[in-house]
Amino acid sequence: MQTDQLNFEGRRIEYRLAGPASADGVDLVMLHEGLGSVSMWRDFPEQLAQATGCRTLVYSRHGYGGSSPLHAPRGVDYMHEEARIWLPAILERLGIRRPVLFGHSDGASIALIHAARSESEVAGIIALAPHVKVEELTVRSIAAAKAAYTQTDLRARLSRHHGEVDSAFWGWNRIWLDPAFLSWNIEALLPSIRCPILAIQGEDDEYGTMEQIASIARAAPDSRLLALPACRHSPHRDQPQAVLAAAREFISLTT
Repeated sequence: MQTDQLNFEGRRIEYRLAGPASADGVDLVMLHEGLGSVSMWRDFPEQLAQATGCRTLVYSRHGYGGSSPLHAPRGVDYMHEEARIWLPAILERLGIRRPVLFGHSDGASIALIHAARSESEVAGIIALAPHVKVEELTVRSIAAAKAAYTQTDLRARLSRHHGEVDSAFWGWNRIWLDPAFLSWNIEALLPSIRCPILAIQGEDDEYGTMEQIASIARAAPDSRLLALPACRHSPHRDQPQAVLAAAREFISLTT
C-alpha cells in the first residue's frame, strides 16, 4: 500500500490515512507495537475505519518500516519521548485534534503516556496488550525473540516490513533486555488520564499478564477492561471481530 511521508529536521516518518474524514471530525490514530510498522497492520486500519466510521491514521515510528532508521541506541525513556515529543508533532503537522488513540503493546503505552499530559486533548484510548510495568514474563519472551531472530527465519519475515530490519529489531530488543529498563513503570501517570480507556488483553498473552490491564483499572478513573480468550499478544490478529466490535461500541459512547 502506498504511503506518504512527513519530514522533521531530517527524520522521515511514513504514514497513510484509511477511510474518509468523518462528519463529526473524529480521527483514530493507530500506534504500533515494538516490532510494528504501517505494513504490519495489514488491512486492519481499513477494517477499523469501516467499523467505526472514523478516518484512521497509521504511521511507522522512527526506526521502523519506511521511516528513518535509528542512528543511536534507544534510551529507557524512549516511549516517553515518542508520547511527549513526536506524537504531538505528527498530530499537529496533520491537523488532528482530539483523536481516539488505538495503541498496541508499546503503542498502547505511548498512548497512555501521551494522554496523561496536562495539555492532552485525546478523546479516548483503546489500548491493546498495554505495558504499564516490566514483568518477568515479558523479559523471558523478549529474550526468546532475540534467539528466534538469530536462529530462525524471523529476521527474514520482519524484513518484509522494515527498510532496515536490524535497526528495528535491535532498537527494540536491546533496550527491553537492558537491566536499567527493569524499573520502567508508568503506573504513577495513569490517574492523570482524563479520557475514557478501553484496555483489551488476550488471556494467553505471552508478553504480559492480566495484571497489566488490572493496573489500569485500579488507577485510571474512567477505564473498562476486555479480556479475550484464545488470544495472545495481538488481539487485532487473534480476535479481530471482537476488537472491531469493542472499538465501534467504545467510540460510539465516547465521541
